[in-house]
Amino acid sequence: MDFLAKIVENKKSEIGERKKLFSESLLRDEATKFKRRPFINKLSKPGPSGINIIAEIKRASPSKGSLRPDLDPAEYAAEYEKGGAAAISVLTDKSFFMAKPDDLIRARNASTLPVLRKDFIISSYQIYETSAMGADALLLIARILSKEQIKNYLALCGEIGIDVLVEVHSGKDLQTASDAGARLIGINNRNLSSFETDTENAVRISGLLNPGQIAVAASGITGRPDIEKNLSSGIYNFLIGESIVRSGNPAEFIKSLTVKGT
Repeated sequence: MDFLAKIVENKKSEIGERKKLFSESLLRDEATKFKRRPFINKLSKPGPSGINIIAEIKRASPSKGSLRPDLDPAEYAAEYEKGGAAAISVLTDKSFFMAKPDDLIRARNASTLPVLRKDFIISSYQIYETSAMGADALLLIARILSKEQIKNYLALCGEIGIDVLVEVHSGKDLQTASDAGARLIGINNRNLSSFETDTENAVRISGLLNPGQIAVAASGITGRPDIEKNLSSGIYNFLIGESIVRSGNPAEFIKSLTVKGT
């Protein structure tokens, strides 16, 4: 089964339903009311510990099923900041990731950290929607977008003051993102079509980045040894969800990732 294709088809239907409730013009009017917190700037150099953790609020996944369906996004966001995370990622897809409508808003209100909206963005409608939520950044997935779409969405996000993390999995994805002008590159170790994970993928792809591009390794990072393997390849940003959510103490788990040799 191609998970990604299934998710995108469902997303098209979701957007159609939401447009009946809130028009794009209405969302556009709401798009600039928030003062943004710097996301890319926070990740442009290593943090005090030598790394930056983007800690994710994630209730479930299509491949693993339910992870922590009852999590309180405000409580977790506060714990993430306490643990030393550089930013927070919030999955906002309801159908496949069990997100609730106010997860991102509650997380942002409980923390001073920049917040990334992680979803399957395929429309300008979702970009205005992201801005109206108060997110400081959003995710674009190169595999489901053309070069022109990414380029146009980067420009739109620039106009309304939202930073962008462009996710790639392969060299082809990276070429598309680079040609579109992406600066912050999330290298997913997980193939979203099959949901198979290869923790060497970020290391391989990072060597193909252009000068000035910033890498973020994502998926399959379970402890400090994974961090150190990526550090040796020049990657110092890490987006981590499942391992943190499953841990009994998110703040302490995040701290453990920053300590060499743990």
